[in-house]
Amino acid sequence: MAEDDDVPQLSASTLAALQEFYQEQNELREIDIQEDWQLSQFWYDDQTAGALASEVLDAAGVNGKIACLCTPTLFKKLRSLPDSKTTSCTVKLFEFDERFSTYGDDYIFYDYNKPLEIAADFESAFDIVVADPPFLSEACQQKTAETVKFICKKKIIMCTGAVMKGVCGNLLGLNECHFKPRHTNNLANEFICMTNYTTKYLNSSS
Repeated sequence: MAEDDDVPQLSASTLAALQEFYQEQNELREIDIQEDWQLSQFWYDDQTAGALASEVLDAAGVNGKIACLCTPTLFKKLRSLPDSKTTSCTVKLFEFDERFSTYGDDYIFYDYNKPLEIAADFESAFDIVVADPPFLSEACQQKTAETVKFICKKKIIMCTGAVMKGVCGNLLGLNECHFKPRHTNNLANEFICMTNYTTKYLNSSS
């Protein structure tokens, strides 16, 4: 008799219930992660997250690779969508806040002060990168841009303060879209969205 014969086997219904339980636990952990203003975290509202999610999925294509660089709200939105929507895309979150390590291999610790301390496997690995530098300073934008250039194949979306429009345009060759990111907590600063390609859902300006 094989040793495996003595190992208890779970029924299909039990396995399904167990998977549902684990999924619910993961969702609870996600809900518990609140924005931390000391880390300059400001979550997008659902409309903004939804518009960005639609755009990046279209831009990445089937089996595409998406990098969420300091954009945890977008990352969570993408993960919440059914498989039929995400078209088997790979989505990674590059984020300083280690609370997101609950996402396992999909979370990559990222410190914008060390823009190129990233695994070599990620060089030119992503079909689209969505970045939202945590601070509205030229130094932060420059360092974030270094990371974007390193991990991106071609398409870039940058959400940032309007005061950084010229800096981002020069660093990454970006143009402003008509789409304006909004946050769950109203912020005094005006925010804009910039890309280096013609978008489908963000209505790029010419």
